[in-house]
Amino acid sequence: MTEADMRIDAHHHVWDLDRRPQPWTEDLPVLKRSFPFAELVPQLRATGVAGAVVVHTVADLDETRELIALADAEPLVAGVVGWFDLEAGDLDDVLTAARELPGGRRLVGARHQLQVEPDKAWLDRPAVRRGLATLGRHGLTWDLVVSPEQLADVSRTVAALPEVSFVLDHAGKPPIARGDLTDWTAGLVALSRFPNVAVKLSGLVTEASREHWRVSDLRPVAAAVLEHFGPARTMYGSDWPVCLLAGADYAAVTAVFDELISPLGAGEREQVWAGTAAAVYGLEIA
Repeated sequence: MTEADMRIDAHHHVWDLDRRPQPWTEDLPVLKRSFPFAELVPQLRATGVAGAVVVHTVADLDETRELIALADAEPLVAGVVGWFDLEAGDLDDVLTAARELPGGRRLVGARHQLQVEPDKAWLDRPAVRRGLATLGRHGLTWDLVVSPEQLADVSRTVAALPEVSFVLDHAGKPPIARGDLTDWTAGLVALSRFPNVAVKLSGLVTEASREHWRVSDLRPVAAAVLEHFGPARTMYGSDWPVCLLAGADYAAVTAVFDELISPLGAGEREQVWAGTAAAVYGLEIA
């Protein structure tokens, strides 16, 4: 496969309800079952995806270790974004141990569910800032899953930690269904000024009207991201299987992304399909 043909999915999930409950799916019947990686493999191959980044779902270090083991067993898993307690006094040792596990070299980042964090000042905690700096020293990114209202807090944190690489999941969750992107756009523009931030064009179908979304609803978001971050800081993520909430299977989400980036030149499309994810996460694709 040539670099021009390569596709990377920078954001998907897997889970096994027999191994670990997913409380957040309780009121989401479409997602209230197990989603093993084996179910995703043929869909990756059918859409030409050569590597995928699996992202944790719960705040559980055991899940992160299991995802690392999955990466060791499955060549298509190019990277793992796990969960770690940033405030733990032994974080440095925990990260070192994780990187030393079989498959540990595919640990590329970490994440915390900031969008549901009850402490509005969580990012300002000194221990959290120290933890983020520790991630940076280990060469790991920090994925940001936030609401538009939190983008100002994120900008403050990013400014304080220029040595840490940040990735904004789901484009900062723009309120597409509501129709007013003014505040989200302002937050996005402010965040784009920091060169240590990249963005995933992921999860857009579930931010739109899940029953009646159209590609045209998503175009203003994609256009804003590409205008302010550029192809070199924009990457693709399917958000499978969460995309199923909007009635969009893997092939549909892939096709939507192709449409959203169709105004770009060939080299720019290659960048957002694979180059950015490979560079930001340091992925090795066979």
